[in-house]
Amino acid sequence: METKKYSEMTEHELRSEIGSLMEKARKAEQLGMINEFAVYQRKALMAKSYMIDPSTIVPGEIYRIEGDDGVFFHVDYLKGRFAWGYRLGGERAEEALPIAMLQSVKTGK
Repeated sequence: METKKYSEMTEHELRSEIGSLMEKARKAEQLGMINEFAVYQRKALMAKSYMIDPSTIVPGEIYRIEGDDGVFFHVDYLKGRFAWGYRLGGERAEEALPIAMLQSVKTGK
């Protein structure tokens, strides 16, 4: 079976892929395979990023970083499924985050 790129998958295929990756991550974590766990988590995050409309991420806006409580990210620009910018309160080092990691501060969640 030929492996499809996330960009070529339907929403149903992406959901299935995310479920599979999360299951592999869970098993890796149970076996104490932390590196594999992290790889599967990151792949699932990338697949989730393809289920988000990039136009919902607005350059110049501030977002919460999922899984990093109390940390905010200022988006400078988007490139593909990554938001480039910097974490507030840090040394303003530019970094890229998958857009699935960003949560609007305006929705109250």
